[in-house]
Amino acid sequence: MKYKLEICVDSFDSAINAQIAGADRVELCDNLPEGGTTPSFGTISNVRKRLNIGLNVIIRPRGGDFLYNDTEFEIMKKDIEICREQGVDAVVAGILRRDGSVDIERTSELAAIAKPMSLTFHRAFDMCSDPEKGLEDIIMAGASRLLTSGQKNSAVEGLEMIARLVKQAGRRITVMPGGGINLINIEKIIIQSKAHEFHLTGRKSTNSEMDFQRSNIFMGGYTGANEYTRKVADVSLISKIVEILKDKSC
Repeated sequence: MKYKLEICVDSFDSAINAQIAGADRVELCDNLPEGGTTPSFGTISNVRKRLNIGLNVIIRPRGGDFLYNDTEFEIMKKDIEICREQGVDAVVAGILRRDGSVDIERTSELAAIAKPMSLTFHRAFDMCSDPEKGLEDIIMAGASRLLTSGQKNSAVEGLEMIARLVKQAGRRITVMPGGGINLINIEKIIIQSKAHEFHLTGRKSTNSEMDFQRSNIFMGGYTGANEYTRKVADVSLISKIVEILKDKSC
């Protein structure tokens, strides 16, 4: 079976770099420091025009928890409709109830609205109260893929649970490890998880081309952030991971 690589990106440039590097698809987000929120219409539209590989778009109206009020849920549904109109391949979402269980009803509604796009249930799963039941609920809701770090801060830390989830899922849903995957640990994750799809950012820092740079002002509202550097998908790094996946594919 061929291994697949999904690159999480938060800009047009990173999406193009992921394609150049040989990734199978991208997950397009905004606001990655908060775990990703829905990108702008303009970003979705322009990425879709230039991307030949798969395009998945996160549907998350805000950072924070995954308990959404009625207005936020309506926003999610409208964003999914926009993605469908733009020819997006899949949407990525996750909704929990107050008790930490998967919100089957609302997730099912999103999956139905998304068709013919598929739906990936994202790392909201890692915050659910019962992972085994949560997986069954996500399958019941109609998701085709689950992104998870195994309810740990990284996929390496959560490998034991990821492997259990892959076994539990069988062929009913794709369980895709994500969270801290890099060139150093990818082979270990491949071998121990038994998964066939993998999710990572593969980014590097790049410097601003601004000639004039004002220091000591932080647009993000906290000190320590460098306003004149940003992270973009690294073609070289992702290409190396793609080669590892090709070598391991049977």
